[in-house]
Amino acid sequence: MNEPGTIADLLLGWYDGHARRLPWRKLPGEPRQDPYKVWLSEVMLQQTTVAAVAPYFGRFLEAWPTVEALAAAEDADVMAAWAGLGYYARARNLLACARVVAELGSFPASEAGLRALPGVGDYTAAAVAAIAFGERAVVVDANVERVVTRLCAIDTPLPAARPAIREAASAITPQTRAGDFAQGMMDLGATVCTVKAPRCLICPLAAPCLARAAGEPERLPVKAAKKAKPLRQGRAYWIERDDKVLLVTRAGAGMLGGMRALPDDGWAARADGNGSPPAAGAWRAGGIVRHSFTHFDLELQLMLCAGVDLGNLPAGEFWPLEDIEAAGLPTVFAKAARLALANR
Repeated sequence: MNEPGTIADLLLGWYDGHARRLPWRKLPGEPRQDPYKVWLSEVMLQQTTVAAVAPYFGRFLEAWPTVEALAAAEDADVMAAWAGLGYYARARNLLACARVVAELGSFPASEAGLRALPGVGDYTAAAVAAIAFGERAVVVDANVERVVTRLCAIDTPLPAARPAIREAASAITPQTRAGDFAQGMMDLGATVCTVKAPRCLICPLAAPCLARAAGEPERLPVKAAKKAKPLRQGRAYWIERDDKVLLVTRAGAGMLGGMRALPDDGWAARADGNGSPPAAGAWRAGGIVRHSFTHFDLELQLMLCAGVDLGNLPAGEFWPLEDIEAAGLPTVFAKAARLALANR
């Protein structure tokens, strides 16, 4: 393989002419991006696609244009704005981090300082340090992981290969323009060195790529066999009154914490629900909602009421049906709400 500097030069030369225009990005030669926008986008992009994140990013900036504005936001408003992006612990960490940064007066400019913030892991700290502050930091997301694995022909299955991938990524990360290098690697993985049918003929790193030389780039990275997800079952309860539906706020810790939701029977990642309704009443089945979480699949039985004891309901608020989209329900409960409305 060519020397590390040569690989960086090849990649940066390609990025200068092929960088994607993204809402949170400054192109090569432009002033560095605001750390707030870099941080916000990187948190949103975890486990999510660029196409899915772009509209959320725009709405967040419109509502909270600075980290100080976000720090002052109501938890429920932020959770509602996040609804649909998934992995809701990120939204809780987002608020916690924003409030610490607001107290500090600015984002720390070093990778180590960023890593000390609430909810900021190794990847996010490295990305913000490199992209927003120009620090040399080794940034490895799923796209970079794939490019490096093929470039260096690392055939150890994931996740065991990750230390070797990081070491190889560090060896080719330049001292200068580390942010552009990281974003170039991300773009290369997203548009050229793709999961299937990589476009090796137009890849700027085709010459030094060991997987291409071996004639089997698509074989890498090697992934460990997926474990079957457990299936959980639970119930969600639709309690309607005067064209409004009862919504509760889930406990701050745990799955979908702090989100508005329909009352349910306590289902969780490790256990089925108990089948107990939140109040006595004439309940009837309204259909099944199926949803896949990271570690389990869920079958959620929607239960509709025809005369429920309104004097013994869980704490919550009755939300207007005509404005249910504004409640910011997490996806599984938004599915249940659509099913309930179709049953009216």
